[in-house]
Amino acid sequence: MDTLSNTHDAAAFIGRRGFTTGPTRRVGVELEWLVEPRGDLETGWKLPGGGTVSREAGGQVEMSSAPADDLASCIASAETDQAALEAALATRGQTVRGGGFDGDPDPVRYVDDARYRTMEAYYDRSGPWGRMVMCGTASVQVNLDAGDDDADLRRRWDLAHRLGPVLISAFANSPELDGRPSGWNSTRQALWCKLPGWGRPVSEEGDLRRDFAEWVLDAEVMCHRCDPPRDWAVPPGMTLRDWIRSGHNGRRPTREDLEYHMTTLFPPVRPRGWLELRMIDQQDGDGWIVPAIVAATLMDDPRASAAAYEATEPLCGGRPQPPASVWEEAARIGLADRDLHEAALACFAASAEALARMGAPWRLRSRLAEFRLRFTDRGRCPADDRLDALRASPEPEAAAL
Repeated sequence: MDTLSNTHDAAAFIGRRGFTTGPTRRVGVELEWLVEPRGDLETGWKLPGGGTVSREAGGQVEMSSAPADDLASCIASAETDQAALEAALATRGQTVRGGGFDGDPDPVRYVDDARYRTMEAYYDRSGPWGRMVMCGTASVQVNLDAGDDDADLRRRWDLAHRLGPVLISAFANSPELDGRPSGWNSTRQALWCKLPGWGRPVSEEGDLRRDFAEWVLDAEVMCHRCDPPRDWAVPPGMTLRDWIRSGHNGRRPTREDLEYHMTTLFPPVRPRGWLELRMIDQQDGDGWIVPAIVAATLMDDPRASAAAYEATEPLCGGRPQPPASVWEEAARIGLADRDLHEAALACFAASAEALARMGAPWRLRSRLAEFRLRFTDRGRCPADDRLDALRASPEPEAAAL
């Protein structure tokens, strides 16, 4: 095994591993769903569109598409795989359910493996939020190439973070906790913000690879993989930097350990060689298509990207990225905030124009238009429909989060 003996070599490896540039524009999606009834799931199913299936701690299912050369192809293959996945679940008496969070304040972990056992114990040190995220949340993750070169990488990194609050606001779909309003349009996002390992790597100028590597090195290590019956747990507060410098259980981390450590960190934009946008709540049915359209067009179409960058300027206060307070406001009240609503209106208009320029299938253009009319133009998001139903119930009082 290739042991890392110093933080300089580790930082260089992290930078290379996280960011890969080149003249491509592939797109992919990772779609998580809540499953009813709950339970552990088999994985390794073959999907006709080339995607793969994995399981989450609380019995959620995740479908990862194969990377595609264009948005329309990505959506078509993912739709095919979603239909096949739902058919396979139906033979087991299970169905998928939309929404970003099931609202259960005391969820059950169904997957019993070393990773999730250790993750549960790690999160439990900071409260009940980690179990809720592990076992009760679902998202739409959009995967996009990092950029043509380092300058393009910086622009796309900043734009992804500028779009983060807009995507949270427009597609919030998890306003419930224990059957009552939680006080947040995206309770899923609110829960993530409470967890260690979630925060945004701060890199608004200078060397992005270096700054991201420093963030990874200073992040607390969740676990140390080893053969049974040894425990994966590590001392609380031990960072990757500590492990490299001082060792743990008689050894220092390998490159494989470093790569695994990176899989336990969940920033809203996660570099994995490409950029993984992780801030979007799962929608109902095939509603994931619209956030995939918006994210991909605003990142990849040059004119739409320029329009989105300009539209998000009021959120940033003259800086390259919005502050944490804007992300929080997006999760709490979303498009009820005037600046977020105006940014969303401009971004959705730019996305629609990009679809027209690229000659996208009419079905995709109409899906975006329908969502705009129903939600964005009216300052609403899918969470508002859920809140309307909750407030019509006998006990609409807000739950505490």
